[in-house]
Amino acid sequence: MNQRREFEIAFVGLKPGVHVYEYRIEDKFFLPYGEQDFTNCVADVKLSLEKNNGFMQLKFDIDGSVNAACDRCGNTLPMQLWDEFNIIVKMVENPDEMNEQEEDPDVYYISRGESHLHLADWIYEFINLSVPLQKMCSKEEMGGPKCNKEVLEKLRKMEEETRKESGTTVWKGLDKFKNLD
Repeated sequence: MNQRREFEIAFVGLKPGVHVYEYRIEDKFFLPYGEQDFTNCVADVKLSLEKNNGFMQLKFDIDGSVNAACDRCGNTLPMQLWDEFNIIVKMVENPDEMNEQEEDPDVYYISRGESHLHLADWIYEFINLSVPLQKMCSKEEMGGPKCNKEVLEKLRKMEEETRKESGTTVWKGLDKFKNLD
């Protein structure tokens, strides 16, 4: 757990105002979280923390790249990461109860006696949210050198077979009603 200390901020001694932190995230960061849907993560996370009386505003800027499997052909694709996320951290007497009741996912409560912000889980979540949901070669690249042509050919054949089968079985019984006058 010692390696996680670099993702903690001791905010008690910070003066009110904006403080900027930068983190380089690579594959080893994700080991405690288990296997991911991507590899070769190189992400830069820039955190702007604005400390105010009773609350803090956090702005995470995610930039970088990962390799992910194409949803269509299964080959590895480089994917760009780029996103930003905002969280408001409020200091209260009963943070567990407040976090359960809070409906806004961008608001988080901590105890007034807390001295550190633990960022690792947020960074993990935000990098995962930055990976595009659809991971496919662009139309121009499809069938190109990065695509697995064998898989694309099998998919094309399966699609043809499905069309043939569904075309004959669905309408087969309706032919007898075709020329009724």
